[in-house]
Amino acid sequence: MFYRFILTILIFFNLGLLHAQDTTKSVLRDTIKLKDFEVVTTTFFQGETIPHRTIEEVLVFPERKFKNRRQARKYTRLIYNIKKVYPYATLARDKLIKMNNHLLTLPTEKEQKKYIHQVENELREEFEDDLRKMTFTQGRLLIKLIDRETGNTTYVLIKELKGSFSAFFWQAIAKIFRSNLKTEFDARGEDRIIDEIIYMIDAGLI
Repeated sequence: MFYRFILTILIFFNLGLLHAQDTTKSVLRDTIKLKDFEVVTTTFFQGETIPHRTIEEVLVFPERKFKNRRQARKYTRLIYNIKKVYPYATLARDKLIKMNNHLLTLPTEKEQKKYIHQVENELREEFEDDLRKMTFTQGRLLIKLIDRETGNTTYVLIKELKGSFSAFFWQAIAKIFRSNLKTEFDARGEDRIIDEIIYMIDAGLI
């Protein structure tokens, strides 16, 4: 029941995606404009005019060293769990961007709710079996990644979409499973290693 609820929450990632979608379109438009012609700054060095531009940031992580085998196994297990959970967050995000595009074409709230319900059923049919197989650790990790991907905790998403009572109810259910829907992703603190692993996964390094 708990993971079925998490799947439902994934459907409503669209709280912050409309803005993200507009930003993505803006970036794509800028890329297209600069494809054939680009204005860059120059610098004068030893009598020569040299084109100058700022390159993209490159993240470099130091080689991780472990005090013992137990610590190394814990790190390996974390990578495994992230690889198991992270695709659901990114896949749901992509599906919801597509859903948002379609919602903009629907003129009435009734049609929008009907379409959302349809997408919800499709996602349940596609992912429910996999989510049921998740461990408690993976479920808690998914809650964190929801906050990472959307900028909102699962609790806030439920409260905004379903109301305070629903948020309180599902928080109580989460507590039974030793989880907390108000958990935030702390990329510079306790979740720094998780963030590093995700960057390395995205870069194809692990």
